[in-house]
Amino acid sequence: MPKVKTNSGAKKRFVLTGSGKIKRKHAFKRHILTKKTTKQKRNLTHTGLVASCDCGGVRSLLALK
Repeated sequence: MPKVKTNSGAKKRFVLTGSGKIKRKHAFKRHILTKKTTKQKRNLTHTGLVASCDCGGVRSLLALK
């Protein structure tokens, strides 16, 4: 049986933590930042965790169990 390939886009976007959770970055922080408030931009800076309902899909993209 051939090896399962990891999705190239997913491996650039997600990081696995030591406890097995999946870290992600927030969207809307790349461009058109002048119309966004400082508070909004600051809150988008922090990393978040992938929701539990989406973990299965992300894990399959990353070729994990």
